[in-house]
Amino acid sequence: MATSRTPSPAAPNLTVLPPASPGKTVITDGVIAKITGLAVRDVPGVHALGGGAARAIGAIRSAVGSADLSQGVSVEVGETQVAVDITVVADYPVSVQKVADDVRAAAYAVIQELVGMEVTEVNVTISDVHIPGDDEA
Repeated sequence: MATSRTPSPAAPNLTVLPPASPGKTVITDGVIAKITGLAVRDVPGVHALGGGAARAIGAIRSAVGSADLSQGVSVEVGETQVAVDITVVADYPVSVQKVADDVRAAAYAVIQELVGMEVTEVNVTISDVHIPGDDEA
């Protein structure tokens, strides 16, 4: 018994991209620290990043027109994973535990979304509490 084959409809014109070129992408610690620092600064209740000495140096940099966006952020980058340490000055009277949790969540989100790496841990240190009126003294 003879079977007849119906011709398949013509495939639409598709653009076939070549496979990604072989090679390796390296994202340095500084890039991840800067991206994380930018995201964490926007967390409500975060007054500043870094400990006392880092903030003093940051104030000098700001005075001359240069800011260290990774101040207070330390990262360890592996092949596919990142560990982060963040030092924060919290605003008073915000819950410091909530600030720490929100900082941790912001760091996880920005590293996973923008960098595409797995975050193994985010350690948050609250080094000080900023009291309104301290700036005036």
